[in-house]
Amino acid sequence: MPGAAFVCDLAGSVIDCNAHARALWGDAMRDGAAGEGFFPPQSTGAPPDAPSAESPMARVRRQQQPLRDFETLVQPADGPPHRAIASVIPLVNDDGALWGVVNSFQVADVEATVESGVIPHADQVDGHSHDFSDAARQRDQLWRSVLQALPVAIYMTDAEGRVTFFNDAAVHFVGRTPKLGEPWSISWKLFHLDGRPMPHSEGPMATALREARPLHGAEAITEQPGGLRLAFKAYPTPLFDDAGQLVGAVNLMVDITEHRKIEQALQDLNSTLEKRVVHRTNTVEKMFMKLHRSESHFELLVKNVTDYAVYMLDPDGHIISWNEGAERVKGYAAAEIMGRHFSTFYTPEDRDEGIPEAALAAARRNGSFGVEGWRVRKDGSRFWASVVIHTTIDEGRLVGFVKITRDITERREHELALIESEQQARGVIDTALDGFAQLDEAGRITEWNPRAESLFGWDRLDVLGRDFVELAIAAKDRERFLQALPTVTGTTLQHGADDQFEAVHRDGRTFTVEFRISALRLSSGDWFNIFIRDLSEKILVESQLRQAQKMDAIGQLTSGIAHDFNNLLQGIIGALELVEMRVRDNDDERLGRFINGALTSANRAAALTHRMLAFSRRQPLDPRRVQANPLIASMEEFLRRTMGEHIRIELDLTTDLWATLCDPNQLENALLNLAINARDAMPDGGLLTVRTRNVEVDQLRARTWQVGDRGQYVGIEVSDTGTGMPADVAGRAFDPFFTTKPSGKGTGLGLSMVYGFARQSNGHCELDSHIDQGTRITLYLPRTSDDETTTSAPAADATHPEGSGEVVLVVEDEEMVRLLVVEVLHQLGYQALEAVDAEAAMRIIDSSQPIDLLVSDIGLPGMNGRAMAGAARQRRPGLKVLLMTGYASEAAVPDGFLEPGMQLITKPFTVELLARRIGDMIGGGVQAGAAEKV
Repeated sequence: MPGAAFVCDLAGSVIDCNAHARALWGDAMRDGAAGEGFFPPQSTGAPPDAPSAESPMARVRRQQQPLRDFETLVQPADGPPHRAIASVIPLVNDDGALWGVVNSFQVADVEATVESGVIPHADQVDGHSHDFSDAARQRDQLWRSVLQALPVAIYMTDAEGRVTFFNDAAVHFVGRTPKLGEPWSISWKLFHLDGRPMPHSEGPMATALREARPLHGAEAITEQPGGLRLAFKAYPTPLFDDAGQLVGAVNLMVDITEHRKIEQALQDLNSTLEKRVVHRTNTVEKMFMKLHRSESHFELLVKNVTDYAVYMLDPDGHIISWNEGAERVKGYAAAEIMGRHFSTFYTPEDRDEGIPEAALAAARRNGSFGVEGWRVRKDGSRFWASVVIHTTIDEGRLVGFVKITRDITERREHELALIESEQQARGVIDTALDGFAQLDEAGRITEWNPRAESLFGWDRLDVLGRDFVELAIAAKDRERFLQALPTVTGTTLQHGADDQFEAVHRDGRTFTVEFRISALRLSSGDWFNIFIRDLSEKILVESQLRQAQKMDAIGQLTSGIAHDFNNLLQGIIGALELVEMRVRDNDDERLGRFINGALTSANRAAALTHRMLAFSRRQPLDPRRVQANPLIASMEEFLRRTMGEHIRIELDLTTDLWATLCDPNQLENALLNLAINARDAMPDGGLLTVRTRNVEVDQLRARTWQVGDRGQYVGIEVSDTGTGMPADVAGRAFDPFFTTKPSGKGTGLGLSMVYGFARQSNGHCELDSHIDQGTRITLYLPRTSDDETTTSAPAADATHPEGSGEVVLVVEDEEMVRLLVVEVLHQLGYQALEAVDAEAAMRIIDSSQPIDLLVSDIGLPGMNGRAMAGAARQRRPGLKVLLMTGYASEAAVPDGFLEPGMQLITKPFTVELLARRIGDMIGGGVQAGAAEKV
């Protein structure tokens, strides 16, 4: 029974009242009655330090200030007490002198909720706790059902603020289905009335729980996930058990979005009316005359409203008044609709379900009823309507209803479009590969997508409302980040430049990110959208690519140097061997020692070029199917002797290790190199571990290695417990000629040879080292199938046949090498023809000169040796060809194919090997073969 009011003079006697007051108090409400008697003793409406005996009316008379919206209980003439929100307003005359007060009560029937414990009893309001009745305990389920059915948004929490209950109206109001256990509020987002974000921990419910007191009409704004914002009043009330302990709270959220405008207009009107009443009347008669005039104006205003359909119904729902707005919204003229039932405007399906009757019943029970739904115009078209129904009471009797209808179809379409757009945008953001954060103008986080959660380790609910810079940016980059934020001017979307920053994970580690920032000015303030990309992987891949490119460039250079050096060594070694033969024939022992020394030095130089070719992946390999475990086990005793007694050796060889395809001799050399490096890193002793395992390499890692597709590899790990390497040394460990050993103690090619062997075998080599923690180097060699086999070249005969005057054409641009080959041919009994390039050789080929064998260098000026040999065999089919090269076979013959009757020999070779090869080919031995393995 809302809206009870009465006026008292300075003596506190009632001089007038409205119908609601008479209906509430009955005969007790009469002229001359004591107005203060309608307030219970505890309803002071005063602060705690005010005199406890002072009534609200006495306080207003004393202070001459209005007392608004305080809670009290009223005792009607019949029935239980009612809960009410009361206001007491002073009345002054034209001279400003106080002559009386107006008392108003907004009353609701709350007996059921008082008894259930949802709303405190009057004694609880005073701060005194009393036991609940047994009947109240038994009706716990009943009031929950009642709360679920109520059209107002209601939810409850426990004492810690975790949501324990919400009704359907609450779900509709906040636009989402909350999760039980969420903290403080069911709203998606909260804002102050001025648009500032309100953390849930500072919302009305949290405040009521924290201060253990009810809040009445705390105003705020809730934002639905679709972006719709609604203003509301909150009425959170703490709940206590029998012992007076806080057990939770219940909150009512009343939508005041539309009413705020109406309320403001009514407040303005009320203020105007109060001033006019105070200044123009000294008697109650004048006051009511002015009120009557205001009501006339209000009736005129209603008739001329065109945006709202405002009309009245009799108690049965028949239309008894009609304004211009109703005609515009509904399409009916007053003469067409007067007397008809208001259900005419409902859809057939709603009428079948009895919804019009249910709406009137709800209004009768609660005094008013509001809803949104489809309605039908005269022409049959439908529109989405916002409907409010208020009861009209006269002297306690229902005389009808006031019904207000507004067409909000366009607004609903905009809201649905906004929700759909928001859902689409959220879907894109939530599935984005980049992190996303949205900040308000104060830098507080308002959005946080799943990728941001994984990047920073913070859940969305943990970061909302927190400062982004302090949470996510490393201290050294915070000022630079703030300077990078774009300046917002007007409503244009501004973009900030991409830049790299150090970000901070929840666990404290830092990582490099790239931000793409955009800013936009809206009516609610300035907003910043930030897309966040983790650059850690990109930086690693770029670093590894640069290293691989550097190593490849050095390898190309090294290979060229080794080729030229091999040509020089060929001349030196060959000449020395011929001189040695002559000296041996003359039995000159002293000169022989010098020649042996020179040969030894030349062979050491040849070994050095072999290592250079290993790094540059140009060394000749003999790939075979290798079981690494038996090979490593066979080296154990040799390794123990090499490492010495002060170093322990452990083998950790996995069972069922896959087979690999590689050169077993080069694998042994690589392992020996790694073992020797480990020994030098442990001068005071330590542990050397050789471990094998099967490794699956994914696509990303394969691209990083530059080995093509992902696949299966055999991993061979050699680790020590030595001194380790700093990061700058470890980064250069595979560089050729780089060494940390004293001058003369190392060539700097040991690790580069291991790296080159792994890469030439289509594998990879990784190094991990830290100061005082040792070093671990892992070889990854590709797996081969069990049925894959590789045959080795047959053992060569120690003897070689001599010639019988056969003709051999020698083509070589290096004079010393050419003379060496010609001399060997002469000693073996062959005839030798010479040419310095392909052009000279082709002239001999085109002549009638018989030729039994063509011996040619591949790296000739102009036409290379292989192309020249092909042209020669076209002119002389069946011509046998021996190709010489300072490169390895894989570099000299990239496709790995030699035609029958062709062979390859790698410089530097011995005189004995050259003689045997020439003799075999002229004698008709080997018709075709792969490159010679040296």
